[in-house]
Amino acid sequence: MSSDSRAGVLRQIPRSVWVLGCVSLLMDVSSEMIHSLLPMFLMASLGASAATIGVIEGVAEATAPIVKLFSGVLSDYLRNRKWLAVTGYALGALSKPFFAIAPTIGVVAAARIADRVGKGIRGAPRDALVADVTPSHLRGAAFGLRQSLDTVGAFLGPLLGVAVMLAWRDNFRLAFWLALIPGLLAVAVLAMGISEPRHEGEHRRGNPIRWHSIKRLSRSYWWVVAVGASFSLARFSEAFLVLRAMKSGVPIALVPLVMVAMNIVYALSAYPFGKLSDQMSHNRLLVGGLLVLVASDIVLAHGAHWALVIVGVALWGLHMGMTQGLLAAMVAQTAPADLRGTAFGFFNLLGGLVTVASSVIAGALWDHAGVQATFYAGAGFGVLTLLLLAMAGSIRAARR
Repeated sequence: MSSDSRAGVLRQIPRSVWVLGCVSLLMDVSSEMIHSLLPMFLMASLGASAATIGVIEGVAEATAPIVKLFSGVLSDYLRNRKWLAVTGYALGALSKPFFAIAPTIGVVAAARIADRVGKGIRGAPRDALVADVTPSHLRGAAFGLRQSLDTVGAFLGPLLGVAVMLAWRDNFRLAFWLALIPGLLAVAVLAMGISEPRHEGEHRRGNPIRWHSIKRLSRSYWWVVAVGASFSLARFSEAFLVLRAMKSGVPIALVPLVMVAMNIVYALSAYPFGKLSDQMSHNRLLVGGLLVLVASDIVLAHGAHWALVIVGVALWGLHMGMTQGLLAAMVAQTAPADLRGTAFGFFNLLGGLVTVASSVIAGALWDHAGVQATFYAGAGFGVLTLLLLAMAGSIRAARR
């Protein structure tokens, strides 16, 4: 596709999507400054085991999707997405100082969960807002753009973390304090940068999770939910990418660079693949993303040298770019407009519950069977998801 055509698509994406992308960028700078350092801080400074880190990450990452269900339902009921999102971003920003003052693993866990509650409050209303303001033929590109901007923040955050660690001799707590600044900026930009759009059916205000409403969510939508949950089983917490880098002998101050590598690839690939999803078979793109994830796990299983670890995490980022915007666009496409918040809530709820299991399994395998077993298990779950997609394709072909 020509550069003029690509620019034309970008010009058609609504201004509100760009603002939401910039807000996501700022908050991800804040969050990833902390998250790229947190596994090392827990293990090196507070004495946590890999299994403990796996439990903390699993519970924290599952908290956000559980909260997303309720915030998504509430945004449908109130017909207001923006101020729920502002509340979630504010809670995420205000959790940051507690990482800096945490004396124990328990305080870190509480701050991590509070941060993810904030993510849960903002996530479904924000994604539904993207779908509300974007024409259907541009949704893949819009979700890809928002995810790409989000991911720019996700690699700038670890870079800033590395800079602080090098300049102030591995001062974790100072890095955590500095992370508060972009978090507060994200809240301000969202509060002042967009207006709530008019919603379809605004005259009605029913309960989005009553049985009559749930029945309006189609079989195609629930299939997307099932596929998203399978991806969550195959893809455990990214904290284990950081731990893998530590095992390869990378100096502690430079370990966050593995997350930079992952997120650069993610940021560069999310928009192109999101736009591509508007033009090609979603199933084929999902299969391609899974194959890349399986390849990533196999490389990381054998990545004793830092160069192989970088290759593995780059493949991990590519798979994220191929699939995350696509799955969000599929949810928006298969859900009724007045139930989009609820639809994103259910989608993220099931994915989050599965994330708990996958992260706990990964931590237990790491402690008791070794690094290779952890990543082989991820590859195995990826193969099972490929089989699920193949079976579904065969069933659909037989029905025709």
